[in-house]
Amino acid sequence: MKTHNSLSDLRESLQATVDALYKRRACDVPESYIEDYVALDWLKWDGGGLKLTVTGQNICRQASKHPR
Repeated sequence: MKTHNSLSDLRESLQATVDALYKRRACDVPESYIEDYVALDWLKWDGGGLKLTVTGQNICRQASKHPR
């Protein structure tokens, strides 16, 4: 799947994105990242807002187990 951003960049920034969404600060997340996360099924649109998917949860868990 073609994304605007590299998968490594997306993985590294996913937790920060989730934190921004939790704080209702989606405006702090670059639009191209949101598009990529939705295309990869890491985030989904739900009732006008973005929500982490099961796949996204797994990516976050993997990233926290293997910090860079």
